[in-house]
Amino acid sequence: MAGGGMASCTHVFQISGIKNRDKKRALIQGIQQLGGKYIGGSVYQCGCTHLIIPMVLSSEKFMAACAAGKWAVTPNYVLDSVKNGSWLAEGPYEISMSTRTSSAFYPVRQWREKVASGRLSGAFQGWRVLLMVQDLTRWAMFKRLLRAGRAKVYHCPPPSHASVTHVMAKPITEDFKFHDAPCYPVSYIVQHLFGSNYMDLCDMKDDQVEKRKAGFGDGDFSELEMELKDHVIKQEGRPRLGFLEFLGYHDPYRPQSQAIETDFSNVGSMIECGLFIEALDSIRSAVYPGVLPPAAHLVSLIDYAQQGAATSVFLRNFQQVMNNLLVTNPPWLASSKVKRYFTQVLQCPRCKTGTWTFLETAISYCLSPEDTCHPLPGPALPTQLHFYSDLIAFFLKLFKGELHSITTGDLVFTEGTGLSQSSTSGSLLYGTFWTVWERTTLLSRAVKQLLQHLIQAAHEDHSARDKKQQPRLLHTLLELLSVLVEFWCQQHLKLNQNLVEKSLKDLAEHFAVISQGLSVVDLAELLSRTHSTRLKLVMGDAIFRNLCSRNGFTVGDDPLSLKKMMTFYLRALGTLAQSPTEAQIRTPPYQSCTTKRSSCSTESSLVKDTNLEKENIPRGLNRVNAAGETLLHRACKRNQVETVLQILALPGTDVNVKDYAGWTPLHEACNYGSTACVEALLRHRPAPLLNSQVGGVSPLLDALLNQHMDIARLLLEHAGSVLLQQTDRDGRTALDVVSTSRQREELLHSAQVGDSSLRHDEPEVLNLPLLEAGSSLLVHLIFSYQQERGLPGQAQLSDKPHGVGYRLGRALKEHSLQRVTSGWSDQRAVRLAEDVETLLELCRGRYLGQVSRAVRECKGENTQFLMALLEELKSRGEALLADL
Repeated sequence: MAGGGMASCTHVFQISGIKNRDKKRALIQGIQQLGGKYIGGSVYQCGCTHLIIPMVLSSEKFMAACAAGKWAVTPNYVLDSVKNGSWLAEGPYEISMSTRTSSAFYPVRQWREKVASGRLSGAFQGWRVLLMVQDLTRWAMFKRLLRAGRAKVYHCPPPSHASVTHVMAKPITEDFKFHDAPCYPVSYIVQHLFGSNYMDLCDMKDDQVEKRKAGFGDGDFSELEMELKDHVIKQEGRPRLGFLEFLGYHDPYRPQSQAIETDFSNVGSMIECGLFIEALDSIRSAVYPGVLPPAAHLVSLIDYAQQGAATSVFLRNFQQVMNNLLVTNPPWLASSKVKRYFTQVLQCPRCKTGTWTFLETAISYCLSPEDTCHPLPGPALPTQLHFYSDLIAFFLKLFKGELHSITTGDLVFTEGTGLSQSSTSGSLLYGTFWTVWERTTLLSRAVKQLLQHLIQAAHEDHSARDKKQQPRLLHTLLELLSVLVEFWCQQHLKLNQNLVEKSLKDLAEHFAVISQGLSVVDLAELLSRTHSTRLKLVMGDAIFRNLCSRNGFTVGDDPLSLKKMMTFYLRALGTLAQSPTEAQIRTPPYQSCTTKRSSCSTESSLVKDTNLEKENIPRGLNRVNAAGETLLHRACKRNQVETVLQILALPGTDVNVKDYAGWTPLHEACNYGSTACVEALLRHRPAPLLNSQVGGVSPLLDALLNQHMDIARLLLEHAGSVLLQQTDRDGRTALDVVSTSRQREELLHSAQVGDSSLRHDEPEVLNLPLLEAGSSLLVHLIFSYQQERGLPGQAQLSDKPHGVGYRLGRALKEHSLQRVTSGWSDQRAVRLAEDVETLLELCRGRYLGQVSRAVRECKGENTQFLMALLEELKSRGEALLADL
């Protein structure tokens, strides 16, 4: 064996101090690839020849290997040997350790050389030890360590023939001896191996071990990032919205004993003669597992039900037949043939344009009967409304079953069923809401239409509540939206996390735009009824940002985090509390653009013509240059404030429009020193985004990097100290880029002025309904965020003192967030670290002190509940600090 001096060429390895599963797996695979052997286990095994250890540790395996004269090498020994194709010499990879007293004393190497040369059989050769340790687990560990160095170990009392040379005790008894044998503390084992001054080094190594366990040993946090990433992936990929009602469904390919061959020819004759009630009764009596009545018969019965002549008894019986079919022949447990059967049945008998058209007809009829895929006879009847309402409920039940099946893995068949593995791409839910070309986007045409119907149902739900009615359509549509969102996300989450995040954001933004006709009170209630926490989180974020923007408080569109909620959303409540009483509470009644299309277009053209006549529109307003810059961008660069004011006065102006590189007009004004334009932009409502960044550069940082202190002061006086907390991609804040203490003092003073103006210390709330709605939204966001992200709590920390949450807390307690997350590439792990940092900052009083007095003293139920929730979060942060 190269460099070894051992008789055997066999490489038998143990590993110590490597907790990362991927690194450990790579080492084991390399050992086996080169013909070596790996011995697992948490204790030292005498059969090993090599110990792989990343650094000097006070572990049993390391000390025992040293006492036995085995090789203690770094992981690179295996990795480099794999690259070489054969085992390399161990010498260059041997753990190097010297004591402070003599740099020439290398105990690991010297004990190995003595054993290899035959001068010693082990470091404790000739020792006969009476081991007196009360803790049995520790006794066994010390016994293995001593025997590895070839000592004989005895229990107390030792055999009568034993000649004891060492008594080792823990705890040690003063002046204790056994037949004149000296008594030592067990720490003498370490002193003998590594020198009398090694205990200081050992203590230092123990501290390093604890730091490694906490995730910040030697300043390397990459392993902590990997564990946080695993935690986030597990949290995001966990099943949601499982439905217990489907656990007892029958397997159609193991028919029950009563199932028989059924002749449905007489049913067809009855339908031809117009005997629909009799035909339905015949089908009712013949629904068994594995038995499907001809699809054409059910289509004819649906056509009869749509004409309005069916009785309520017929419609109720028909619904029972459909539900029995679903129970006995669930399509998610069946072949593609059964799926095609349900697809054929579940479409309009007249139009035959697919399941979505049929489902949308049912929804539209319940909302406005005249807006369906084809005209239906007569006015809307109560029986017809119940029929379509039950039909929507049937669709929901079917889609719930498909979601439940992929959650529990029932779509994958075992051998012996005679079926190939089922593919979710052929599911009815996919076929209903996504065409083949839309599978990679959540916001398909059908999903957009469903959202539009949802908004209309919310308007009608509000009117029905005023009339003491209890419609169930809104609840059903919300459940349907939750199911299809969870289904789509589960299909794409493992393949493309970024696609899922972007699609959820697009859906939420679309919903926020089309729901502006709803009051924020109704939106908050709508959010509370949403079952999917994933959907509730993104919708609540979009709604709250839209609410803030319409009331003059700008919030960036960066991903939601606990820090964002504490830094921006909590402060926004003060602005909402002081908004005018008519602001964004009740909006004009809803008008469906599908039913009022002509009037909408007429009104739109009329407004357009009026604007053309009354507004002095600047030339080139809608023209962008090669860099994607609008006229507003160009005017801000040139400090043409009159043009800027003209553009801002136009209805629908997007003050945050971006060029192709992502720069906003405010960025350009700050970069070029256009002070007057910055003032005009800050006065605009909605106000521009002050915290947006391009490559880590915010408007404030842009101004400071270009020596425009007057603009920097304007920004801080407008938004307060929150801007000073932003960092660029190198972790620098605004205070880090200024060169003199005088400039830092100026910036801090301007930030204090901004905080004072935003604090609104008046105890009076001017707009209680708006504040209550905002508080309700924020409560839902915090609760949903905790459910989705799994913030570390007191119970988790006490149950797992060395779990990832504990170690992350330790790292953040000892180091800054920027230091811990420096070099991390996974933004989800960074956000989780920010969440824990925010909890720690919350318990230090950083965020609650920024809440305005008006909000703190508000007697509104939702606001008081929010403040209690924040206090609970604060106590969680205090518990986290106490446990660290």
